Amino acid sequence: MRHRRAILKGRDSLCNGTTGLYFEKPDGFEFKPGQFANFTLDAAIATDAGGSTRSLSIASAPHEKDLMVAMRMRDTGFKRVASTLPIGAPFLIEGPYGNLILHRDIARPAVFLAGGIGITPFRSMIWHATEVGSAHRIFLFYSIRRLEEAAFLKELREIQELNPGFKFIPTITHPGEIPHRWRGELGHITQPGLTKWLPDFQVPIFYIAGPPGMVTGMRQILGEVGVSDDDIRAEEFTGY
Repeated sequence: MRHRRAILKGRDSLCNGTTGLYFEKPDGFEFKPGQFANFTLDAAIATDAGGSTRSLSIASAPHEKDLMVAMRMRDTGFKRVASTLPIGAPFLIEGPYGNLILHRDIARPAVFLAGGIGITPFRSMIWHATEVGSAHRIFLFYSIRRLEEAAFLKELREIQELNPGFKFIPTITHPGEIPHRWRGELGHITQPGLTKWLPDFQVPIFYIAGPPGMVTGMRQILGEVGVSDDDIRAEEFTGY
């Protein structure tokens, strides 16, 4: 698969510790919501032992003008460089890749289980479903440590108002830091918490995206209630 050049158009803070990068969408670059691409710094810049390429989920939907990705800002060479490059700097993009895409059978609801930066592919999928008027019923469970670390929170609540088939269930895992007038759940995503919103675990298709430990934990919970591995699609997000 050939590389395409993408020009950095903008950068902003999506929440505490997470930066959004916006690129001109390369000619001919097409992707399905939920997929990712390899982003390479198009310059002879020293980054870190991981090299100058990272796989990043595409957070924008296909209908949006710009190509957008989001990164948790950790102290790695790649992220330091990516966060300081001037607007207009070129990247190389290879892809798209990945099978974390919405199933076709609209009779089966989609249940998205997101942890932290794992929200990025779901943002693309939900916006696209809303844009095209999909009949899919979608539930998004979004686990965040603190309110200030929740990317796209306001936007996802707005989408819920636009799309009657979309239900947004955010939850804060640090109960000692709950802000006043919090509209959401408390604690980690659990089997009782899922049962509160899902009447039947055998009907939906489940999608999991987040840190490896979170993905493992969600798989265990779903297995305990009898969800088949064939009905679970997962993608791990490791920090680099």
